[in-house]
Amino acid sequence: MRKFFTALVVIPLGLIFIIFAVANRHLVTVSFDPFNSVNPSVAISLPLFVVIIAVAILGVAAGGSATWFRQRRWRRAARQHEADARQARAEIADLRAATVVSRGGPPQLAAPAKRGIYGAVGRDKQGATL
Repeated sequence: MRKFFTALVVIPLGLIFIIFAVANRHLVTVSFDPFNSVNPSVAISLPLFVVIIAVAILGVAAGGSATWFRQRRWRRAARQHEADARQARAEIADLRAATVVSRGGPPQLAAPAKRGIYGAVGRDKQGATL
C-alpha cells in the first residue's frame, strides 16, 4: 500500500518537475557582485529551473537546520527523562525481586483484623450496626 501511495505522489511530482524544467530552460546569469552589474567579477550562467530548484533546496535545508537547532532543548530533556525512567524501572525491578526473595513467594495482602460485636465487621458504610 505504501508503494502505491508513493507512486501516486512521486509520478505526478516527477512529471511536474520535467514540465517545469522544459519550460524554464533558458539561461540566466546569477551574479554575486553587487557593485558591477554589467560585468560582474563573480557570476555564473545556469538554466532558470536549476536556479529555482537550488534555491528551494537551500531554503528547505536552512529551515530544517534552524528547526533542529531550536529543538535541541526538547531533545535533551527527552533524553534525560528517558534515562530517569530507565533508572526508575530498574529500581522497581530490583525492589520487586528483593521482596519476592525476602517473603519466599509472591506478595500477599494481610486479612483485615476482626473486632468485637460492634467493631468494623458488624457495621455498614454509614457506621450503623448490622
